[in-house]
Amino acid sequence: MNIYLAFTLFALIILGYWIISELFAMLFRFTGLPEEKARFQVISLLTGCGFTTHESELLLTTRPRRRLTRITMLFGYVFNITIVSAFINVFFSLKISELAADLISSLIPVLVILFILAFMRVPAVRAWGDRLIEQLAGRIAGRDTANSLWPMDYIGQETIAQVSLNEVPEELQNKPLSESGLKTEHNIMVMLVEHPGRQAEPANARTVFQPGDKLTVFGNYAVIGQVFHARERFTEQ
Repeated sequence: MNIYLAFTLFALIILGYWIISELFAMLFRFTGLPEEKARFQVISLLTGCGFTTHESELLLTTRPRRRLTRITMLFGYVFNITIVSAFINVFFSLKISELAADLISSLIPVLVILFILAFMRVPAVRAWGDRLIEQLAGRIAGRDTANSLWPMDYIGQETIAQVSLNEVPEELQNKPLSESGLKTEHNIMVMLVEHPGRQAEPANARTVFQPGDKLTVFGNYAVIGQVFHARERFTEQ
């Protein structure tokens, strides 16, 4: 085996793992899991290394996350076996006269993958990809137009959650945050608000909720769901 071709094949494996881990991490992000935690847990699941922390409990909090966890584990197992067997066959089937041609041809997909990865790093492209996958996930899961709720993390007995507002509850319509009673009556703190087509920004007293907003809130999980008329996305009836 030519050393250059060996390095090229190794690079393809690394790039393949990177792409797959990013895709699965994106899916976990749509269940409300923070990006860094999603990426770390996906790598652990795909590689089968068994590295666990208390954060891994977040993967078992809801039925959709458990399903996605099982799929990720099975995919990683099958992918590892397939890659290993495929490259063993490649190594034994190569002939000396074919090394140069194989090296050149193997560089082409590497360059294509590198271009795609660089393209995906553009913020506008990444945001478009996130919206596309979210829409596809919603259609596949049969998501309705109800407001959706996902737990992101836990602090003691309280929850950091993301609320997606398809409709603003009547009692919160056209009211600034200071007059909503969320903090004083329900002990819910609104930390971030992401208006459609804009970056997430800290909430302030003048913030008014709009349809399509994504809110990052802190409080009792059940109370959050009641106040915003929201339920977990993709859950079974």
